[in-house]
This record gives sequence, structure tokens and C-alpha cells, in this order.
Amino acid sequence: MEVVASSPFIPHPPPISTSTLSMQSSFSTISTLFQSRQALPLLNTIISKYSSSDTKLINPRSHPISRSISSSSSNDNTPIFISTTKTISTTGSTILLSSLLQTAAKKQRRSVPTALPSSSSSLPVMVCDALEQAINEFMEPTLRPSVDPTHVLAGNFSPVSELPPTDCPEIEGELPACLDGAYIRNGPNPQHYPTGSHHLFEGDGMLHCLRISRGHASFCGRYVRTYKYTLEQQLGSSVLPKFFSGFRGLAGVARVAVSMFRVLTGQFDPRKGIGLANTSLAYFGGMLLALCECDLPYSIYVSPDDGDILTIGRHDFDKRLSMWMTAHPKKDPDTGEMFAFRCGLLPPFLTYFVFDADGTKRRPDVPIFSNMTHPSFVHDFAITKKYALFCDIQLGISRPGGASPITCDPGKVSRIGVLPRYATDESQMRWFDVPGFNMMHSINAWDDDDDTSIVLIAPNILMIEHILEDIKLIHCSMEKVRIDLKSGTVSRTKLSEQNLELGAINAAYLTKRNRYAYMGLGEPIPKISGVVKLDLELGKTVATRVYGPGCYGGEPFFVPSSSSSGQGMNEEDDGYVVSYVHDEVKGESKFLVLDAKSPELDVVASVKLPRRVPYGFHGLFVSEDELKQQRPLL
Repeated sequence: MEVVASSPFIPHPPPISTSTLSMQSSFSTISTLFQSRQALPLLNTIISKYSSSDTKLINPRSHPISRSISSSSSNDNTPIFISTTKTISTTGSTILLSSLLQTAAKKQRRSVPTALPSSSSSLPVMVCDALEQAINEFMEPTLRPSVDPTHVLAGNFSPVSELPPTDCPEIEGELPACLDGAYIRNGPNPQHYPTGSHHLFEGDGMLHCLRISRGHASFCGRYVRTYKYTLEQQLGSSVLPKFFSGFRGLAGVARVAVSMFRVLTGQFDPRKGIGLANTSLAYFGGMLLALCECDLPYSIYVSPDDGDILTIGRHDFDKRLSMWMTAHPKKDPDTGEMFAFRCGLLPPFLTYFVFDADGTKRRPDVPIFSNMTHPSFVHDFAITKKYALFCDIQLGISRPGGASPITCDPGKVSRIGVLPRYATDESQMRWFDVPGFNMMHSINAWDDDDDTSIVLIAPNILMIEHILEDIKLIHCSMEKVRIDLKSGTVSRTKLSEQNLELGAINAAYLTKRNRYAYMGLGEPIPKISGVVKLDLELGKTVATRVYGPGCYGGEPFFVPSSSSSGQGMNEEDDGYVVSYVHDEVKGESKFLVLDAKSPELDVVASVKLPRRVPYGFHGLFVSEDELKQQRPLL
């Protein structure tokens, strides 16, 4: 089968219908931002780009920036703006900017585009690009290291281009037969180098796929063709706003206003999605889904022939999922059901829902209003056979213009919410205080033998206030949290003092008591310097594999061997731990296979990759059978 690594793009619809008042509010918001002498250089930059000092009246057909306006508006000689000098007063700047935006909007209303605008032919796009550039240069001239692209995208965090399926002939050792299938790792990889602030979390999603078949391997890297990626690919620049780095302080308010204007002039349609699909992957109901928590999942198809990747498009589960969902849904290995949730900026701040094993969503959503008065940053959750567990941590979501879009409240008492797994409403939701417990990722949870307690295994992030600004300062302590549903008490046991995050277990044991977890050794996070095998029963480390000087990997993933049935404790660790590992000294990346049962996590095999793989987020192994059982392409 020949798979084309792109998806058809439907031209964007007419601009969202808005009233004159809402359009004017956008102009007023932008104009208000420049009611200060400090903002004059910004306006002068825009004017110098779009006018000449001796121009009294600019004709849109004759001016360089307007010559390629679509033919449907070629008979329109409406002046763009009037200017007698490149230097203007504060009052004049407001009038001029508002006039420019209003005229551009008028043109957009007169001529509804039938295809995506390009940066060379769309006046509103050029205006907004100039505003963005001016905001970067004058309102945010100095960037913090956490959002400075020269720092954030340094070394092996820097993006790579796409790579079609390429053979990997250099294989050391023997690839186990149970690895026949595809290992796919998701991660951020910006297609355009940022011109302003940029956070690690904001790159476009790229899938790095290693296809293994009968001891042979091939590798490819493909972008997820999100609406954002496809739109910005055609425009040649970034258009959609950046949540983590772009909405801070006055510059953040300015960017919100520019984004509003982009929407009002039809430059992008947020109804088509604003997500990056750069966080994780899930295989469910014959579908491979690329996920992030601010959009619908994107359906992906992996060719069983060569491992090439095709983006099918956003998946709304037959219109039963109208909004975004978590990047960490949970699939029950026994029932095949998938459980998920989403967070919101408006009430309900948390909504829970369930998918049947066949990939349909029949049950209604369960909105959680009780005791949630502010939006909380809930990134992951856990399920048992009876309950769903949500951690309301010390991180919250703030409005644009604040010190940070994600804020930390050190005075907040962290809580764990427990909801019956098949609840139809929130009436049985119970909250338990767990002071100082900040879970970003869960490892597993189960109902204890006495049937009145729940056990949760998860890393607790210490000094969580640094997670966005200086992630190297955080430390993750592995904990076992036991909740006594009868007495209401919570007890906690520290399982390791090491800095452990991004872990995996044998997926056959999800929702059930298990003994082993394979954790990434973060020295420092976000780089992973090795793998640690934890015995959850004994509460200690039983095996460690450090990659070596200058070598770092990502989240380890456990692949069971064919004999690992999940029925006996002695078979739980019968399998292999896999990950991409990059050698910063040699500039090479490889796929590493470790024996999960061996005392030192022995290296069984390694595959030299045809190019480096940037550090990223979460991965998934899709078996040979699952590749063949994918829903057919229509």
C-alpha cells in the first residue's frame, strides 16, 4: 500500500459571523494597548513597513503590499490609510492602527476567501504578522530562558525535518519477535522557527516511528497534519496563538487582541481546532490517536508495509465528542473500554466520560461542579475497576495577561477526587485532602483487597512552581497513596528518593495490583539519563540501567513477551523496555531494547537510526496484529 503522508485540506469557510460591535471591540482592544508613549516604536515599525514618508494616500492596487490582493477585490480603490510621516503621536497611532484594521476587515467582509490566504496576498495576514513582530521586538524584547527559542530549542531539542521510511541496517543483537509491530514516539517539533517566545510544549506534533518486522527495521518521522500545521504550512509562518509562552503580561494581552483579529478576518477558524497533537498516543477501537489536551484527537494510520504515517483527521467519535479531551486516556485491558476527561476554563472545570470497547461514546458526559471553584491543571488521572481518580493539584490556569498562564498556589491543599467508574452524575464524588501531593502523571491504581481502600502509584512533583519556568529544578518522588474510603484517611509511602518520572508498567496490569514499574531517571528532567525498575511491593529499586555519559532518552515503554499473560505475578516483568536514546557526543540516536527481567536491565538489541530523534514526550508500541486490525482507509 502506498501511503501519502499528507491529508486533504478543506479550504476554510467564510469568517465567523460577528456583529459590528464585536469587530469594533477587537479594534478597541488593540488600540487601547498602544495608548502609551512606550508603544510608539511599535506603531512606527508597522507604519514604516506599510507606508512611505511621502505617501499621502495609498492605493491598494498600486502599493507593493497590496498588488496581489485577490482579483475579487481588484476594483476596490478604498484607501488603506492616510499618513504624512513615519513618526506619529500617541493619539495618531491609535487612530491610524484602528483605521488600518477596520479597512482590512472591510475588505475581508467584501470578499470571502475561497482558499487559505498566503502571506504575500492577504493584507490582514500581513498586518497581523507585522503586529506580532512589533510585539516581539518592543513589548517583549528580552525573553526568559524558559521561552527563549535559542535556549529551548538548543541541542537535541532542536526540530528536524520529515523523513520518509528509511531502512535501518545497523542492528546490534537480535530484535525479539514480540517487537514485530511499530514503536511510535510523539513530541514537539516546530515547523517554523519561532520569531518570538516559545515554550518546549508548543512545538507541532511529530511522530517518530520505528517499524519492526522479522528482525528488520525501518524508521520514519512525520508531522501530524493538524489544522494548525496545515494552515501555517501554507501561510509560511506561525498564526495560531501560543498558550504557554505567548499570553503573559501586556504583550500577552496584545497577542490576544491580534488573535481575535485573525479570527474575525477569517485567517483561522478555532472551530477547526487549535491543538498540536504533540503529547501522546493511544490505540483504541482499531484507531491510532495522536493526542494533546486542548483539541480533539487526531486519527492516524500506520502502513503495515513500511511504517509510513498518514494523518486521517480530527476524530469526534461520530460527533459525540464536541470538545477537547485529555492526552492520557485509560484503556481497561480486560473490558477494552477507554476512560477520559477534559479540563475547562469555565465551569464545569472538569468533565468525565467513557468510551465503549468498539470505539463508540454512548454514555453522557459527567460534569464535575462540586468543590471546584477555579480551573485546575489536571493533566492525567487514574482508574481502578471501580473508580476514577482525579488529582486537583497546586497548579491552576489563569487568564491571559497574568504573570503566567499556569500559576502555582503554594497555599492550596492538593486533593484527590474519587468518582465511581460508571457514575452518571457527580453526586457520589468524594474529595480527600493530600497536602503537598502534585501528580502530573499516574503510573497505576487499584482497589485493595479489603474492598474499602484504593491505592494510587504516582510521582509527586516537588517544587512544582518551577515546572514551566525552570523544569531542571523540580524533583519527582515516587509515592504510594492509600485512600481508606471507610474512614476517610489517606496514608502515603515514599517508594524512591531518586528523581523519577515518565514511567510504564505491563499494560495488562492497569487497574489491578502490580509489582513493577519502569521509570525514567531524570537527571536532569526533561532529559532521561536511564531506566529504574521499582518493586512497588518492597518499595525499593531492584534494577537500573544508565545510558552513559552524554546519552539521554525519553519515557521508557514496556512491551510484554508472548508468554506474559498478566495472570501470574512471576510473569509480570517478562518482557522488554524500549526507548529512543540520543548520544549528544556522537550526534546519533538509536532504539534501545532492554531485558526487563534481568538484574541490570541488560541491553538485548539496539538499532542505529538514520537521523537523530529530538527529545519528546510519550510513546506507544503497536503490535503486528494491531497494525493489521486498524480501521481501513476510506
